[in-house]
Amino acid sequence: MELVVQFQVLNQSCQCLAWKPRPIVAWGAESQHVVAGYSDGTIRVFSISRTEMELKMHPHAVALTAIAYSTDGEMILSGGKDGLVAVSSPRTGMTIRVLADHKGSPITVLQCTRKQYRDFEVEGGELWLATSSDRRVSVWASDWLKDKCELLDWLSFPAPAGPEGLGSLPPSLAAFCPWEPGTLVYVGFGVQKEVLFYSLRKKQVVEKISLPYFATSLSLSPAARFMAVGFGERLLRLLSCPSRDAQDYAGHDDAVHLCRFAPSGRRLLTASHSAVLVWELTGG
Repeated sequence: MELVVQFQVLNQSCQCLAWKPRPIVAWGAESQHVVAGYSDGTIRVFSISRTEMELKMHPHAVALTAIAYSTDGEMILSGGKDGLVAVSSPRTGMTIRVLADHKGSPITVLQCTRKQYRDFEVEGGELWLATSSDRRVSVWASDWLKDKCELLDWLSFPAPAGPEGLGSLPPSLAAFCPWEPGTLVYVGFGVQKEVLFYSLRKKQVVEKISLPYFATSLSLSPAARFMAVGFGERLLRLLSCPSRDAQDYAGHDDAVHLCRFAPSGRRLLTASHSAVLVWELTGG
């Protein structure tokens, strides 16, 4: 529990970051990289092993709000406050594509996942999604080496017109479900406080789980059928699927605005305004 390495960028605030995926090889230590998005629209790639910045790009004219690596680590997807999504190459430093489908609403989530070649009868080995704060989710199939990017689905979730008693709207959050291929999970401001499971094959919501409040953060375990949901009411809920068993945990001093399962699924990191908590998951 000590600070190992630190990078500082003067006069800019870091808005989002992502680890580069580990290469699928049985030998050789690959240097670890982190990509970070900043308030001036720039992206910086840092090498942890060499403790230096390797690349700076400027694909956005406004602050970044979400960032992710493609599953092979060869591309960086970034989303801005204006709703534009850029696809950039960390090898060349060039932005190869800009998508304006969510223009006008800040991007809240970008996530990539591998797909089987014949899934959904579209080319490419990757699915990725973009979520914006206006409760819209777009799902894409891509093959960046062939410059292919095809819209697979477009989701728009309804909400009441004039919310009362809410200082600001809860975020729109979506994630691919690790244990149900072809399914994505969505939480956000809506008619009901709930988690929605949407099937990309059936093109419909196939399951709903009620929540006590609107969610402020979401994470799905890559190793077990667990879902973590954070709330503005300083509460963390751990849901077991499909049994829907729920366990609630207090301990935060403010809204739980971040949940992240470790790749092993054995630990969960949560963060609020002035606290970062690490939880150990026990049992099956």
